[in-house]
Amino acid sequence: MRCQFCHCEDSKVVDSRPTDDGASIRRRRECINCGKRFTTYEKVETIQLLVIKKDQTREVFDADKIRDGIIHACHKRPVTAKDIDALVAQIEQVCYNSLQREIPTHKIGEMVMEALRTLDEVAYVRFASVYHQFTDIPTFMHELSRLMKENRAKEQETGAK
Repeated sequence: MRCQFCHCEDSKVVDSRPTDDGASIRRRRECINCGKRFTTYEKVETIQLLVIKKDQTREVFDADKIRDGIIHACHKRPVTAKDIDALVAQIEQVCYNSLQREIPTHKIGEMVMEALRTLDEVAYVRFASVYHQFTDIPTFMHELSRLMKENRAKEQETGAK
């Protein structure tokens, strides 16, 4: 790290601590040449993840959009803010850990639905109805029937063990 006073490239770290938000590390450094102290910040460089929308346009990944959709689906349900935050963090982590620079919205939507299915079935159905754009009652009932069959199969599997 170059000293801002004498431009020497040799310095030593005197103190390191995380910033208040935990997103970076604050380092106090001392120049080996002139002895003056200065502060630097170090943070992880993330790749910019783009989301491919249905119309093939791209936009920057925004976890707040996922959070908003989940909050709407969980409205008046016994789902805590902590649960929602954990779900959003999990999906965000999977997206970034995929090491792909672009991810289609349908993959994100499927991840949200899968997570909501285990968290709260009513929230799952609400999210699925908007995500799949159910336009009539038979389509909606088909999804409910599928969910009920899956639940019965799980109950039978659990009861058999």
